[in-house]
Amino acid sequence: MVDTPASNALRARIEAGGVALGVLDNTYSPTLVEFYGELGLDFVWLDLEHGGPSPLDSGAMEDLLRAAERTGIEPLVRLPTADPEFVRKALDLGVRNVFLPRVESADEVRAAVRSARFTYGDGPGDRGLASPRARRWGLADDYVAAEDRETLVGVTVETAESLADLDAILDVPELGFVFIGPFDLSVALGHPGEIDHPDVRDAVERIRSAAVDAGVPVGGLGFGMDDANQKAEHGYQLINLGSTTGALKGVVDGWLDDAAVDREA
Repeated sequence: MVDTPASNALRARIEAGGVALGVLDNTYSPTLVEFYGELGLDFVWLDLEHGGPSPLDSGAMEDLLRAAERTGIEPLVRLPTADPEFVRKALDLGVRNVFLPRVESADEVRAAVRSARFTYGDGPGDRGLASPRARRWGLADDYVAAEDRETLVGVTVETAESLADLDAILDVPELGFVFIGPFDLSVALGHPGEIDHPDVRDAVERIRSAAVDAGVPVGGLGFGMDDANQKAEHGYQLINLGSTTGALKGVVDGWLDDAAVDREA
């Protein structure tokens, strides 16, 4: 029995000019990954830079991927580093959408993107050819062409170095998207946590406008639905609406505020 790899719904949506909405699951729960798919979100963000399992922990990652596959939601996996080893490992496990944190140069981005492809431009890529989970352990038909067609590799622009090399980064062949990281930008620009500081806001707008002009899809954080809708109007195509713990906090805070009980008794 041969199995043709599934198409990447997230890549298809943004390439068609649509907007994809998702949530950061910072509990790394297969149950919640599956549930977010039932709710109709386009992607679930799994941030392996700031928490969660290592992409080298195949068992933990496979559980998260199986949960996503059950309900058809696309995992959007931020890797711990831009190291090509992590890119190849995540893709071989079955991840289709990865993005790179804290990059500093176009050369670093190019090496990571090349590591995700069997062919790159007019030459060979750096992805290893084996029979991992992504290939259904050797049963998948059209594996090489399908993986090169469906894989999406993006980059977070969030350092002073990446901001300085922005035009060259946007020119990297097969770059799938740019995700704007305002919090790390605020640190890099000397205003930690002040994402509304003029320097940070100017940097965010510079990245957004340069990416739109270059035809590279833009991703970012939505701070409430008014902000998310405004970002969509200004060219953002991947918008994270919030996090699991943030959503739970809002609900539980509301319950506690409305509770008509004396908790001190």
